[in-house]
Amino acid sequence: MSISDLAPRTRAAFPTPLLTALTLTVAGLVLLGFGATTPQLVTPVKAAIALLGLGMAFAGASRLGRIRSGPGFDLVFWFGAGWLVVLGLAILLAPLLPLGEDRDVASTVLEPAFATPVFTGANPLGTNAFGLDLLARSLYGARSSLVISLSAVAVGTVIGGAIGMVAGYFQKSVDRAVGIATNSLLAVPPLILLIALATVLEPHLRNVALSLALLTIPGMVRLARATTMAYANREFVVAARAMGATRSRIMLRELLPNVLLPLLSLAVVMISVLIVAEASLSFLGLGIQPPEPTWGNMIAEGEGRVFEDHPHIVLVPGAFLFLTVFAFNIVGEKARGRWDSRSVKL
Repeated sequence: MSISDLAPRTRAAFPTPLLTALTLTVAGLVLLGFGATTPQLVTPVKAAIALLGLGMAFAGASRLGRIRSGPGFDLVFWFGAGWLVVLGLAILLAPLLPLGEDRDVASTVLEPAFATPVFTGANPLGTNAFGLDLLARSLYGARSSLVISLSAVAVGTVIGGAIGMVAGYFQKSVDRAVGIATNSLLAVPPLILLIALATVLEPHLRNVALSLALLTIPGMVRLARATTMAYANREFVVAARAMGATRSRIMLRELLPNVLLPLLSLAVVMISVLIVAEASLSFLGLGIQPPEPTWGNMIAEGEGRVFEDHPHIVLVPGAFLFLTVFAFNIVGEKARGRWDSRSVKL
């Protein structure tokens, strides 16, 4: 068999769209790695090369996904989900990873202060003014931020969902009382409410989480109420009532499964809101206090001329914050589109 006989089979094994997508992806990853690691170029040029490589890799990976899974493939969603998985694993395995010191300034006296990021060095993302490793602080800061946000969302979902279901099922005077309380809570600007609570409560994880939970309750109450009212007169609820089921049984067995999925999809979106809220409190000095790292107090270290002279002090935790909030928004919106297709208007 001659080489000319193999050529058609080779072209058939690697169709032109697939070959183009592979080439674009590999070239983009090479440019991204070069721009992120080369020390020979100035920072703006390295950033431009890295962004170009990222765009090429994204375009190539999108084509590969559409070839593999069809036109409905959403690379942005998978990127967001992948980032959350990687971040979660990194947080859980942080004590086992070869990370630098994240909070003990006494052990970093000899470490370089404001070291710039060198991805192949001992401090891949650089250090702060005390020589503390920014990668380690970002991961342990993610642990604090996510524990606070997840706890606050869990508390708000349980309390707000229960109150909303009671209001939507009983209606009348109960619904009016819940509506007045919910509107009163919404009338207070969220940041003002958080600042007021932070001034009277100790800045512990539990207190910050409970304060942030107040932000989630009104939205959960409204969604649970609207969903409960939409299902309260459905056939299966009327049948259960006619068979003598108690109100508590109807709410727990018939209504709760239908209310739960929309609440969970909203809860995923609310996590991103609370991450930003917690970072805002820490940035203002009202949240978790240093040396305990959170993304907010890490960003606050760039106040004054520090950001101008050492931008990575702000950019590193800012990138973690942006990517995490972006990922939760994307995953949450995808979940809402799938689980809450009725689009209940509040």
